[in-house]
Amino acid sequence: MTKIVGIRFKPTGKIYDFDPGAFVLKPGERVIVETEKGLGFGTVAVAPRPLDKNGDKRPQKKVYRLATEQDFKQQERNRRTEAVAHEFCMACIRDLDLEMNLFSVESTFDASRLTFFFTAEGRVDFRQLVKMLVKKFRTRIEMRQVGIRNQAKMCGGLGRCGRVLCCSTFIDKFEPVSIRMAKEQNLSLNPTKISGLCGRLMCCLNYENATYQKLKENYPRVGTSVVTGEGTGKIVRLNVICSRVSIKLETGAIVEKGLNQFTIAKEKSRK
Repeated sequence: MTKIVGIRFKPTGKIYDFDPGAFVLKPGERVIVETEKGLGFGTVAVAPRPLDKNGDKRPQKKVYRLATEQDFKQQERNRRTEAVAHEFCMACIRDLDLEMNLFSVESTFDASRLTFFFTAEGRVDFRQLVKMLVKKFRTRIEMRQVGIRNQAKMCGGLGRCGRVLCCSTFIDKFEPVSIRMAKEQNLSLNPTKISGLCGRLMCCLNYENATYQKLKENYPRVGTSVVTGEGTGKIVRLNVICSRVSIKLETGAIVEKGLNQFTIAKEKSRK
């Protein structure tokens, strides 16, 4: 029976499927795998499992071997090289006066390539920078411009909730987030309160959006005319978590009512 194993190359990176071969692997074990860029150093994220009948039938890259002590030493050398490359590249950016924000450097496991990740407002002419990096490190250089959300994911940090950023802990890919989600949840539309460290709308707005939409199916719309014990008025706000609505009466007062404490006003027939 064909099996696949989930391998992750970064702590919060995407999980890739590989062929485990005859290896008996457990989550957390370090392995060397075959990739398009050569051998890679990864961590078992999902234990080997049978390939789904409806899954991808294409041949999978294989787990080459379990990581050895020499592999861990090589990985440590790569980390030191990345730190040196980051410092040197920052100095070059200042000398060339380039408008770019370098935030990470990654080396392939065999140290045959260095990838520099940066953000910028527009396109950057980094040809001279690449020449300086090649001359210094004598290896292949790749410059990769990414979005601000990817920067937050790779750098990490604490959100306004006090917890480590979702994107740097468990989010594999970014889902679309819109201001409409904040409106659905009756949140303040102040950008500083619904934006994350990246400056974009917080990913957590997406978590409960479907629940709010489902709950609101049983509620009248905002603006609906209703009749209460205090008089008639219009619904101005919904609080689906507490099962209550805010109603502005004709007198100008605002009262909160449960769903069973008001009725929908009948529309006046037109002659």
